[in-house]
Amino acid sequence: MHRHRIAVSVLALLSLAACGTESGSGSGSRSGTPGDSGTVQTTPSLTDVRWSVDSVTVGGKRTEAPEGAHVQIDAKGRASGSYGCNRFTADARIEGDTLTVGAGTTTQMGCETDVQRFETLMSRAFSGRLTASIAKRTLTLTTAKGDTITLTARRPVPLAGTDWRVTILVSGNSASSLPTGTENKARLAFGRDGTVHGTLGCNSFRGKAAVSGSTITFGPVTATRKVCKDPEMKLERAVLAVIDGKRTTYGIDQRTLTLTAAGATSGTADGDTKGLGASAADG
Repeated sequence: MHRHRIAVSVLALLSLAACGTESGSGSGSRSGTPGDSGTVQTTPSLTDVRWSVDSVTVGGKRTEAPEGAHVQIDAKGRASGSYGCNRFTADARIEGDTLTVGAGTTTQMGCETDVQRFETLMSRAFSGRLTASIAKRTLTLTTAKGDTITLTARRPVPLAGTDWRVTILVSGNSASSLPTGTENKARLAFGRDGTVHGTLGCNSFRGKAAVSGSTITFGPVTATRKVCKDPEMKLERAVLAVIDGKRTTYGIDQRTLTLTAAGATSGTADGDTKGLGASAADG
């Protein structure tokens, strides 16, 4: 996987709710009565739920979604989410069991080849008139051509007690994917006792993390001292620049966490903002 960068607003890229907010699904779920075709009417329960994309089936060929691909539709007629790498927003209108997805915008971050291929399939399928049906927690969107998108309702997660996997690094106004070969290697877990522990990329660590409102004050990190390869060390330095003795702002949107710490760090310009994005690991 090649590391790509995009100079964009950090808030625009991550598109999170207000810092420190741990939002719920907000779904006043109530399913309608199935019609003769067996399709569940989905107008109330389709909105204000984070739908994790499981797969897209085009021309009879099923393609599994990368982790992190999701869709959310609000009651104001907007759809937003991630195709797996790039984020998107679009107009969305619900009438009975029909969801009509209109024009929208996406970020332009370079992605791994397989992820980019999925994004192309997903973006084409998630447009125009779609028939929506819900069975238990599974949503199926069907295009006029018979192609389908399968999604699952996911519950929001709290800061503490969640295994957070680092997926994005932020420096100033630029965000980037992780260094090649370091995917899944940096993780954070916050304890309800004001601690944080995990892995930085190669070395494991432990420290204090006092949460107050929309901020987390990290104490100095204690870490193991294994000698690691350069990609892992590069990741470790980036994560430490956010959590080692720093006061950060944080935000949670369903299953996505952002941490943002302002201030100079070694090898960076004064006032350079450092941050990271993390996703709740499955299981």
